[in-house]
Amino acid sequence: MSIEERFLKYISFDTQSDPQSSTIPSSMKQLELGKYLVEEMKKIGIEDAHLDQSGIVYGTIPANSDHGKVIGFVAHMDTSPDASGQNVKPQIIRDYQGTTITLNQEKELYLDPHEFPELLNVIHHDLITTDGTTLLGADDKAGVAIIMSMAEHLYHHPEIKHNDIKIAFTPDEEVGRGTENFDVEAFHADYAYTIDGGNIAEIEYENFNAFSAVVEITGKSIHPGSAKNAMINSIRIAQEFDAMLPVHARPEYTEGYEGFNHLENIQGKCEKTVMEYIIRNHDLTLAKKQCQDFENIAAFLNQKYGYPMVKVTIEQSYLNMREHIEQHMYIVENAMAAMKECGIEPYAVPIRGGTDGANLTYMGLPCPNLGTGGYNFHGPFEYVSLTMMKKQVEVLLKIIERNEVI
Repeated sequence: MSIEERFLKYISFDTQSDPQSSTIPSSMKQLELGKYLVEEMKKIGIEDAHLDQSGIVYGTIPANSDHGKVIGFVAHMDTSPDASGQNVKPQIIRDYQGTTITLNQEKELYLDPHEFPELLNVIHHDLITTDGTTLLGADDKAGVAIIMSMAEHLYHHPEIKHNDIKIAFTPDEEVGRGTENFDVEAFHADYAYTIDGGNIAEIEYENFNAFSAVVEITGKSIHPGSAKNAMINSIRIAQEFDAMLPVHARPEYTEGYEGFNHLENIQGKCEKTVMEYIIRNHDLTLAKKQCQDFENIAAFLNQKYGYPMVKVTIEQSYLNMREHIEQHMYIVENAMAAMKECGIEPYAVPIRGGTDGANLTYMGLPCPNLGTGGYNFHGPFEYVSLTMMKKQVEVLLKIIERNEVI
């Protein structure tokens, strides 16, 4: 099966995860892709392929050499809750010429190089886009397809010597729960790579420190006809709270290493309003200061209005993996050398987000992130370079070959 056929098959499964669910995995439909992948892995020759009770797919390509370390490759099966992943209708553009791509004329949705300048980097590539009604699912089914194509190639080419190769496909990465039940000890890899990024020239080994904040505001609901000097509208207080956070630290004004506070959801009435934020920064000290800002604003408003109207609950989501990866830089250096051997000039970029690899790193499995060739994740403008996907298979194979001498 070609990598194109694989990818198109995988995106036909609706695997959207659900942030409101407490089940494991968060949506049972993710298991359907998991079951399919197990069957495909066994057909390839991965005899121990299995789907565990938490929805994670595991498998091993047995060693044909005792040299080198045991490498793992990880991707996630779920798609983002931000946009529908049901009934995806992909469009294939052969030998892209750098012009505007019509996604959906009725909705007036277009991929215009003026708006999406990274399109200029994929001229003459074969691209797969959406039809403008759903996301595509390149995040991260492109990663799944790349790993599966690599695995199939290894079985057809036993002359490529390697130690055990470990494979895992996780659910619920998009809702921050992809590694909650990951069995690092049983996975038994010395190090791993997630295949969950964008441009395949990029390697990512530092990510945000991530926290979530829930702000609960309790107002005083009085009939509006007799509300003077008595009503306290919690929605107005919510506006006041948000306005006291620095405007320049909103995601739409940040890039690179700049952190942000993002108001993701707000629901309320006069009596009670709840706001949900995510807090991000590559620098842990600055991230903690942002968290303290939330506490300070709550204390100020509670003092101003004379009662404990604002409650802030902050939880840690994940931490920056950089300091741990830097203790094992050969993992990054080997990948970058492999890219160069495949004709790619690599560069490291900070992840403005998180991956399963960040949590796996803190669980004892160093795990930087490599690209898929996908862009504009989580919405109808998502697309993937099939040309890059094919090249990334070559890179993974070269990483494995080079690992023989580590």
